[in-house]
Amino acid sequence: QVQLVESGGGLVQPGGSLRLSCAASGSILSINYMGWYRQAPGKQRELVAVVTSGSRTNYADSVKGRFTISRDNAKNTVYLQMNSLKPEDTAVYYCNAVLSEALKKYEYAYWGQGTQVTVSS
Repeated sequence: QVQLVESGGGLVQPGGSLRLSCAASGSILSINYMGWYRQAPGKQRELVAVVTSGSRTNYADSVKGRFTISRDNAKNTVYLQMNSLKPEDTAVYYCNAVLSEALKKYEYAYWGQGTQVTVSS
């Protein structure tokens, strides 16, 4: 059974920084995409950033220049460094991974449980 475990959320003042981590575990053969999504109250879940196995990245326009996604393939871990945080970044942040597992023919997408990020003075 694959699990994604997130850490690093919390309360931070505007202009501050946080670093989120997400570690994938289980019978994983390879991980294609790893990314972060967020969902604010009353809004739909949206893509924040994604990184491929070849380290190609893509960001939402709202976070470009402030957030940096990276991954450690040896640890099956993805990170999100968030700088210059704004109140509108407040949301639950979810880790996502598209991966292949032992004994399964196709790739599947998995989600973490979510971690709260609150930006407030």
